[in-house]
Amino acid sequence: MDVVWTGSWVAERLGVELVGDGELRDLLGLALRRNPKRAHLLVSNVLGKHVPQKPSVVYGAGFELGERVRDLLGEADARTAVVVGYAETATGLGHAVADGLGVAPYLHSTRRPVEGVARAGGFEESHSHATSHLLLPEDPALLSPVPSGAPLVLVDDEFSTGNTVLNTIRALHELYPRERYVIVALADMRAATDRERLAGFADEIGARVDLVARSAGTVLLPEGVLERGQSLVAAQEAAASGAEASEAEAPGASGTRGGGSTTSAPAATRVELAWPAGVPDGGRHGFTPAHRAALEAALPGMAARIDDALGDARRVLVLGFEELMYAPLRLGTALEQVSTAEVRYSTTTRSPVLALDDPGYAIRSRLVFPAHDEPADGPGDRYAYNVAGAGFDAVLAVVDSAADTPALHAPDGLLARLAAHTGHVLLAVVPSYVPSGTLATPSRAVPSPVAERLEPSVLPEPLRGPAFSSYAADDVGWLLQDLSDTALEAPIEEREEAIQSGGAHYAESLPVEYQPSPQYQDLFKAALDTSAARVARAVGTVTETVLAERSPRPVLVSLARAGTPVGVLMRRWARFRYGLDLPHYAVSIVRGRGIDANALRWLAAHHDPADVVFVDGWTGKGAITRELAAALADFDGFDPEIAVLADPGGCVRTYGTREDFLVPSACLNSTVSGLISRTVLRADLVGPDDYHGAKFYRELAGTDVSGHFVDTVAGRFAEVVDTVDADVKELLAADRAPTWEGWAAVERISEEYGIHDVNLVKPGVGETTRVLLRRVPWKILAHRGAGADLDHVRLLAEQRGVPVEEVDDLPYSCVGLIHPRFTRGATGADGKAVTGK
Repeated sequence: MDVVWTGSWVAERLGVELVGDGELRDLLGLALRRNPKRAHLLVSNVLGKHVPQKPSVVYGAGFELGERVRDLLGEADARTAVVVGYAETATGLGHAVADGLGVAPYLHSTRRPVEGVARAGGFEESHSHATSHLLLPEDPALLSPVPSGAPLVLVDDEFSTGNTVLNTIRALHELYPRERYVIVALADMRAATDRERLAGFADEIGARVDLVARSAGTVLLPEGVLERGQSLVAAQEAAASGAEASEAEAPGASGTRGGGSTTSAPAATRVELAWPAGVPDGGRHGFTPAHRAALEAALPGMAARIDDALGDARRVLVLGFEELMYAPLRLGTALEQVSTAEVRYSTTTRSPVLALDDPGYAIRSRLVFPAHDEPADGPGDRYAYNVAGAGFDAVLAVVDSAADTPALHAPDGLLARLAAHTGHVLLAVVPSYVPSGTLATPSRAVPSPVAERLEPSVLPEPLRGPAFSSYAADDVGWLLQDLSDTALEAPIEEREEAIQSGGAHYAESLPVEYQPSPQYQDLFKAALDTSAARVARAVGTVTETVLAERSPRPVLVSLARAGTPVGVLMRRWARFRYGLDLPHYAVSIVRGRGIDANALRWLAAHHDPADVVFVDGWTGKGAITRELAAALADFDGFDPEIAVLADPGGCVRTYGTREDFLVPSACLNSTVSGLISRTVLRADLVGPDDYHGAKFYRELAGTDVSGHFVDTVAGRFAEVVDTVDADVKELLAADRAPTWEGWAAVERISEEYGIHDVNLVKPGVGETTRVLLRRVPWKILAHRGAGADLDHVRLLAEQRGVPVEEVDDLPYSCVGLIHPRFTRGATGADGKAVTGK
């Protein structure tokens, strides 16, 4: 019977050729990913990452490579060797190589910092979506070449250009020079020029560098393959988006959210492993021959407990967790020895890859779920490939205790995703290893001088105008990545349906940018003329309050994008009044996913976090205020108290006014915000080491009023100085504790109008405007006698055929209600779809 090669689909469409020894096509398939550096992905059939495989096959592949390294080195040098594996894909492979070597200690790189453990090194991975690696050995002497001839063995799943490994050797050799290095990989895929480079590199550092690989070949890429691959990914994603909801429920699902109902998923069956005391969960801090012997002795008993819990399951998947590959792999090999079931092994991953249900494609399905180990780089999606539709009647998920969090057990978590595709989900938790002499917990690591030399910052400098945004370069620095060339927009109704059908997050796409009619533009200009002094007064008041109470030299950090015009104006006020040149940056915060952790890292590296003041335009019912407070809980030094221009909801202490009046910047979208889109957070575009993204709409320059708005308001500063001083004096003496009056009003309106869901009630002029511009509105409630402040709201409502109902006893000028027909597509507190009651 002819077997279809799992790289044929990509090869035929992109003209990619995989050439090499006879085993290469059995070893590797091909898939596509959205990556600006490399469109194709080599998918190993024996690594145990993306493709479920017999545990014995996965372990045997690494063990055999270790035996070959031992033969290469000889017994004497093998006894002094140290093995280092790369996170995340090669952590288990490196362990197996160390086992095959016999007596070598093992360490793998990690992307999980650990408090109390000094970094002994770090390095970058050039082609990956996630780059920063840390080396965190419990014993700082582990990497020291004592005796001087002690070889260092570096293990990765593939050796392509060689840049990652060679850069690692160069950095470590500078600090720990040694005479010999051995590079180990399942596949040596270097081009001829890269093969020549290895010999020159060895001469350069004055050391011997050997390579041991199971298979060898190369990938031949035609010209323009990156662009063609990106286009192909986009086309496949677009074709699948309309069918994902139904496909995800099919046995061969390739839907991005994994399919099936997760609201009533059964609880997983916990298996108590009785993990041996003192044995680490993996090689993050080092794994010695003594640890290996203790684990080997305990494996049969742990496998027997798993087998008992499986009952009569006939086809079982042991599913590891990102870097935690070795423990579940060895549990899988032991289970093969005691169980009559067919056992397979794979692991979850950070890496986003296109899934396509075709026998000639290596990734047939994917499950998507939120990270569940509270990663230091912030929340994000994680993936399990080729699990849905693979016919497993039981899945054993193996995680460490740091990852056994509420997010793992949540309705959209990994366990619920698995339950939609198998009849029995089991959970085994391995204790997260705590190095002796520390109170280590997964957190930010303690830096060391060595780390500073080895791990250059991967965070870019802020984007600035005119290259990114129509604001002047000194008005604001955007801690974002530029996604201007990526198609992200969808019509409002289609976007609501996409959120509704797949549980997609609102930040994964953009609404089509509203193009104001001439009549609406005239309304904006009239509103600006009328309210410029009022806005100037509020800007002065909030800025003076910040200077008096927070810091004499604050670092303004606006929440993109509604907060950014306010941040620009606050900066202008400080310069106008005191000649201060305050730093101002814009960062992304996403409801349900928190603030951009990488932006905070950059801010902490360049400024005192105590000086940072977060700025937004206005409060509605206070959702972002609460989101910010929760997001900053894990970051030392930052004050979660937010400063806003208008606080009609009574949600903050630092504000310019609590009146709900028309802030003209709320009337428009990008054309009053530097031509910048709303921010985007999507795993295939934003990696763990990237800032959140946004687009610069250069094509809308003809209708841009961002500069005009700021200049007009700033032009009224001089006439409001005395009033501002009086306002500030009164405010500083007043009780400004949040009343949350707006939240109470929203709850009342939700009940009175039969909505029964506060997430569908958007209070205030700014939020009502957003409903009319971005969502599917049902009706508008207007405070009786609100007058000209609502002219733009009435016009938008008329254009969209939405009734405006005048009411009394409304603490806001107006309230927007999202249409109940689209209830399941409305975004709730977590930024995802909510279901009406």
